[in-house]
Amino acid sequence: MGLYPSDSIENTYNGKVRNALEFGFTPQSELWNSRLAMVGFLPYLIWGLNGYNVIW
Repeated sequence: MGLYPSDSIENTYNGKVRNALEFGFTPQSELWNSRLAMVGFLPYLIWGLNGYNVIW
């Protein structure tokens, strides 16, 4: 086994590419939703740690 996973591991779930941009309730869209949520949460966290109140 090498350092990197093979292509067969990346395509195992439902036989499609893991990072494909698909719409609807698919595992691929759930991955992208969670990634975008993390990107959106980071500025909120930095803004709050700087002493600004975002909610009020």
